Order: sequence, then C-alpha cells, then structure tokens
Amino acid sequence: MRRGLETNRPRVGRIRLIRTDQIRVNPSNPRHPWSINFIYCLLLVLLCTICGLRQGPAASADEQTTEKTNQMTPYTETIPGTNIKFEMVPIAGGTFLMGSPAAEAGRSTDESPQHQVTVRSFWMGRLEVTWDEYDQFAFNQGIINDRVLSSAQQKGLADAVTRPTPPYADESFGYGKGRQPAISMTHHAAMEYCRWLSALTGKIYRLPTEAEWEYAGRAGSKTAYSFDEDVRKLGDYAWYAENSNGAPQVGGKKKPNAWALYDMHGNVAEWCIDQFDAEFYGRMKPGVSLAPVLLPNERRYPHVVRGGSWDDDPFRLRSAARLASRKEWSKRDPQRPQSIWWHTEAITVGFRVVRPLEEQEALRALRSKITRQSPD
Repeated sequence: MRRGLETNRPRVGRIRLIRTDQIRVNPSNPRHPWSINFIYCLLLVLLCTICGLRQGPAASADEQTTEKTNQMTPYTETIPGTNIKFEMVPIAGGTFLMGSPAAEAGRSTDESPQHQVTVRSFWMGRLEVTWDEYDQFAFNQGIINDRVLSSAQQKGLADAVTRPTPPYADESFGYGKGRQPAISMTHHAAMEYCRWLSALTGKIYRLPTEAEWEYAGRAGSKTAYSFDEDVRKLGDYAWYAENSNGAPQVGGKKKPNAWALYDMHGNVAEWCIDQFDAEFYGRMKPGVSLAPVLLPNERRYPHVVRGGSWDDDPFRLRSAARLASRKEWSKRDPQRPQSIWWHTEAITVGFRVVRPLEEQEALRALRSKITRQSPD
C-alpha cells in the first residue's frame, strides 16, 4: 500500500504533480511532519521563482518608453468612410539646439537665444495636409461627419467637433484642389481639423509644437537648412519664389530631408500649435527644456507659422525661421466679426499633422479657445 508522499525522485528539470486526493497525512506520525498547506506554499514559491526568472526585472519608465519608440514604424492612415490616405513617419525623440546662431545669414532676433530642447517621440505627416483630406472635414455633410459627431458626443467632445462656415471667396484661390496642399485656413480651423480627425480615427492627431516642428525639420542637422548651408541646393528640396511659378505644388516632388519628410522647406508654410511670442526663447530656463510649448489662448493672433512657402525668399525657409500670423491675413473679409475659419490673404499657409507616442500633459484634450467673439 502507498503511504504519504511519493518518495521516488523525479527526473531533473520536471515537476511532478501530486493529486491531493492521494495524499494521506498522519500528523501523529513523525515520518509525515508536513501539512497540505506547506506543500501548496512550496509549489507556489517554486512557480513564482520560475516565472520571475523568465520575465526578468521590471522595466523602468525610461526603458518602457525606449521600447515603445523602437516599435514605432511608418504607417498609412485611411480616413474612415473614404479611400483617402495619408502617410505618417516615426520621429524618435531627442535633444537638439533650437534657434539660430548670431552669424546665420538672414536670421531674425526672435530666433535667439539658442537653447537646448528635448522632445518626445511622435509621428509626423510625410506630406502637408491636402485638399482631398481637408475637404472631408470642411465640406462633406454626409455620413462621415455624422459619425464624427456621434463619436464625439459619446466622448463628451461634441462641442469641439464643428465644421467651417462657407468661405467668403474661392478657398483654393484658383490653385486647384485634390492632391494640392490645403491653404488659407485659420489656426482655429487647423486645430479643429485635428480634433475631427482624432474623433474619427480614435488616435490623437494635432498640430506640431514649434519645438517638434523645428526638431523634425532639422532632421539632425545644425545648419541653416536641413541639407547644409549651401543655398544653391535649396531648389532640390523646396518650392520657393525662384522655382514655384507663383503657385503651391503637389507635395513630394522634391527631395525629402534625412527623416523622410517632404516640403519641410517651402511649398506651404505650416501652422504650429504655439502662440507666437518674439521673446519666448529668452524666457527659457538654463539647461535643457523638456517639450516647451506656448499654449494658444482666446486671441486670434498671433500664432506660429514655420517652414516658409512657395512665395518666399530662401532666408524664410531656414529651419529656425519663425513667422507670426497677423490680422492683415483677413484684410478682404467683409464679415463682422471676420471668419474664424478662413483667411483671405493667407494663400501660402497650410499645415501637417503629428501624432504623439505619449501625449504631454499640457496638450491633453487641448482645443482651440477661439470663438466669433474672440479679440484680435
């Protein structure tokens, strides 16, 4: 008759399971001093030890972020309900020197002092937003917008997803639509487009911060342009006053920068999230600034525009060049108050979107504060 625990030694590397209904313990017998609870505890400790060895030590927050960044890959987003697609490029976070040195030709004082900035990882649109994409937001009144509003209501964002009012004049200014970069929308409109796209796709899309834009535009460079200092090469990478034939061009026809982004120099100048302040760099604290951004308020102007355009001279296309929006961009708009959706003179301004890997606290649930009653 079998008594107590099995005494045969199991083979190395295997754990023998024992049916508890076969265990017979006589507490008064000194040959069986163990209890059932003790056996369970012993097996539990052994299993936990094995699992711990397999999993290794818990990763730190920095290690987890690095792992997520390493898993970032390019992808193509399709606007739900359409066959319209756009490409997103991964940009690994890092630290760079923002602004321009005093000796850089064509620089402005609002580009100084230079300062160290760290940005987190994000994806950025390979191209600027096209009319094919923007028109789905601005003019499509069918099932797509109904779906967006329904999704927004479920998330408590219904008041944030609104469509533009009709423009005063031809919003494309005769330059064509389709794959052409969208132009003439206000900062408010670009922000709302990003909220619409986010509600529709379930991903966070927004305008880049000024720091993110310059980081991506430089693509690791420290020179005036992402390729080097030689302005004679600019035509290989950019549409600007000298070669654009007086009009914006379909994106992606010039060389990309080192991070596979097209038209970061020229074609259309691009909105950033930030309110513009010529003295903003001077207020940076010593050391490295983490993800700086000057949040927009309820005022219509000024906001940051980057990259230069098809109508600009080379110095406007430098990686550090900054431009501020202004009231004159709506000079021909006869409406009172003027439109918060369309500019009548900003025919050189468009935007591209970014998607943060992990959103920074200051930008979570950020929405435009501009209304028809907003001051200039």
